Amino acid sequence: METLKVIDLFAGVGGLSYGFAHDSKFKIIAANEILPKMATAYELNHHGVKVYCRDIKDFSFKTLHSDLGIKNGEIDIVVGGPPCQAYSTVGKRLIDDPRGALFQEYFRILKEVKPKFFLFENVKGLLSMSNGELLATIIELFSSLGYDVQFQVLNAADFGTPQIRERVIITGTFLSNRYTYPIRTHYDILEKLPELWDSTMLPYLTLGEALSDLPLMLDRRPKSNYISEPQNQYQFKMRIGSNKKIEEHTIPDNSAHLIQLMKLLPEGGTPKDLPLEFRPNSGFGNSYSRLWWDKPSTTITRNLGTPSSARCIHPLSPRPLTTREGARLQGFPDNFKFAGTRSEKNLQIGNAVPTLLSEALVKSIKKHFCI
Repeated sequence: METLKVIDLFAGVGGLSYGFAHDSKFKIIAANEILPKMATAYELNHHGVKVYCRDIKDFSFKTLHSDLGIKNGEIDIVVGGPPCQAYSTVGKRLIDDPRGALFQEYFRILKEVKPKFFLFENVKGLLSMSNGELLATIIELFSSLGYDVQFQVLNAADFGTPQIRERVIITGTFLSNRYTYPIRTHYDILEKLPELWDSTMLPYLTLGEALSDLPLMLDRRPKSNYISEPQNQYQFKMRIGSNKKIEEHTIPDNSAHLIQLMKLLPEGGTPKDLPLEFRPNSGFGNSYSRLWWDKPSTTITRNLGTPSSARCIHPLSPRPLTTREGARLQGFPDNFKFAGTRSEKNLQIGNAVPTLLSEALVKSIKKHFCI
C-alpha cells in the first residue's frame, strides 16, 4: 500500500498527529490552525506540511484541490480535535457556545473529503454535555455519512505518558473490518487489576521519572545543562535529537509572598495545608497546589506556569512548572519548538494531545489498514 495521506484539523502544534508525522507509512498533507503562534510552531516542527492559518470555515476540499492538486478520494485519514472549552468539565459549559458547534465544520470537511478513516478527539466532558445529547448528535451526524462510528475514553497515562489525561476518542471507518482501539500498556500500581492481565504491562510513569535529569531550578538563575545522563527510556526518548542544551526551562518572577507560600506546601499539598495567613482567599479547588514526585502529573493545562489557576507547583522546588517540564509531561521531545511568549507556549502545550497517546493510536490504525 502507498503512503496514507492525512490532513490535520484544529491542529494546534501537532500533538494528535505526532504519531503520523513520525511514521513513514503516513504523510501529513495539510494542517489547519487558526491561532498564528500555534500555526508557526506547527510549521517549525513539521517540514513539508502545507500549514494553513485560517478560520476552519474558510478551509475546504476546494482549498486542497486548488493549492495542492488533491483529488477526490486521495485523502485517507482526517484527524482533529475542535477546541474543547465548551465541553470541558472545568468551568462553564454551554451547549450554545459557538465553539461547541465546531464539530459541524469537522463534519462538513468529512463530507467533502470522504476519508477512509477519521479520528475526532475531545475532552471527557463531552460525554455529559447536555446529558449526553451532544455526543449522540455528533455520532449520528458522522454515521449519516456511512461511517462505522465508535467512541472510547482513553487515558494517556495508560500508554506511558507521565500524566493523568483522559480524552474521548471518536473514530469512523469506511473499511470492512472494524477498528480496534489500542490496548493499554501501563497501569496504576494502586488499582485493582483483573486476574487475567498482561504481565508485560508497566507501572505508570511518574513525574519524577520524566523530569529527574532536568535542573530543579531553585531560583531564577538560568540553567541549560542536563544534570545527568538519561535515567530511563522515557528520558532517553525525550532527548533524542537534543542539542545538549535545555531550552524553555526558566521560571517566572514570582512575588516573595507566593514563593514563601509554595515553600510551605508539602508534596501533593493544597491551601488547606498552609498556615492561615498564607491561605488564598480565592481560587479553584486545585489552585495553589503541589504535584507529586512519585506519581504521574495531574492534567496539564495552559496554566501550567500559574499556581493560582491549577495544580502546577513542582514537587521539590518552590515554583510552578517550566515550559519545558510541561512539554516533557506531554511527551514532546526536548528539541520540539514552540512559538511566542511564555503564556503562548504554555497554551500550545496545555491544549495538545500527549504524543505517546498519538503513537498508540497510530499503531492501532496501522493494524486497521493492515500495514
